[in-house]
Amino acid sequence: MLRRSLNTAARVLERDERVFAVLLTVIMVGGLATLGLAPIRPRYRIDLFSLVVKFAAYKVGVFALVTVNPRATRAVFLGALGVDLLLVFALLWLTGGGDSLFYLLFFPLVAVNAYYFGPWVGLGAALVAGGLYAAAAALARPWVGWTPVAILAALVGLPAYALGHVAERERRARGEVERLNVELKETLGRLEAAQEDLLVAERMATVGRLSLKVAHEVRNPISAIELNAEMLEDIVRGHSSPDMEEASGLVSAIREQVDALDALTEEYLAFARFPRPNFEEDSVNEMVEGVAEFVRPVATRQGIAVKVMSDPAVPPMVIDRTLLRQAVLNLVKNGLESLSRGGVLTVSTRRLPGAVEIAVSDTGAGIAPAVAPRLFEPFFTTKPQGTGLGLSIARQIVEEHGGDIQWSSTPGSGATFTIRLPLKDDEHG
Repeated sequence: MLRRSLNTAARVLERDERVFAVLLTVIMVGGLATLGLAPIRPRYRIDLFSLVVKFAAYKVGVFALVTVNPRATRAVFLGALGVDLLLVFALLWLTGGGDSLFYLLFFPLVAVNAYYFGPWVGLGAALVAGGLYAAAAALARPWVGWTPVAILAALVGLPAYALGHVAERERRARGEVERLNVELKETLGRLEAAQEDLLVAERMATVGRLSLKVAHEVRNPISAIELNAEMLEDIVRGHSSPDMEEASGLVSAIREQVDALDALTEEYLAFARFPRPNFEEDSVNEMVEGVAEFVRPVATRQGIAVKVMSDPAVPPMVIDRTLLRQAVLNLVKNGLESLSRGGVLTVSTRRLPGAVEIAVSDTGAGIAPAVAPRLFEPFFTTKPQGTGLGLSIARQIVEEHGGDIQWSSTPGSGATFTIRLPLKDDEHG
């Protein structure tokens, strides 16, 4: 029970303002009670016990006020300082003026407030205390002269100013420590997050190396399966019977799946072992026209028209023709797959200020909004036989050339993928 009460009190006093209020209460009430032990001349007798109780109740009220309304703490404490100074003045006046010992209450009152408010408030309070002492001495004769007043103001003011200055430095130092502590916690948080990312990256790198080795090892069995399936197909074709026709269909299905697996392996290897670009000056227009001629026979069989629109203003550029051709070819393959029922595929180039664009457009169904955010995600595909690496490889190649790849689509009206390559200073001519 005692421990619970102590914990409750600690929570109440966890704010500096509340500690200050309690400290000032103890000092002032205790000082008032202590000075009451000194003998007071009969004509200045006062009910000191009642005064101490009322003063304590007043201080408890101040504590409650700053607890209920913490935003007004500074104003409340400044008001309490003024009231305390006036109460000490009243005590001096009622107990003999310059001959009263209650002037000693100015010392703790000014010092504690200087610690809380700073040196200038402490110095100002000391000057006010000197003036109030002089007023009390003037009202309750005999007059003590200005020398005691000056001594009191100096003895109260100088320590108060020094204490306030030390308190301000301590608060600035504590604020700096708290700021550094917050920054340290944030840095530690970032380090922990970076460490977790590093662990994930290391695991992913290990998985990547393992999968690359698996892909290498899988190529030989795939080649063997493909060769044996081809031989089996030749044998089956040499015999004519209903069973053999069914077997021929099964063998064709096997070869189709093996081809898809082989294509996936090759694309993965190309993605994982991205070659170092070999840049040379070459013609982008000629490269694009070559890609179009390469796919035209396949497109014609599918009822797809391939159009090429080259901008003669496109200058020769420093590119890796092989890699850039692969990027454009991947975009063209995507366009052909979206035009399975026929349509028009357009490959174009365009000269822009400081850049060259290569665009591949189709008149297919377009890109569904649900698919759009994952277009360039590796291994993501909506095609039954797709690898999900074509667009990732294309973007990787374009970024190696210092460019970017963008897309636009209207569902039902086709899609356009645009490669934008920056022109270097010597390519602007």
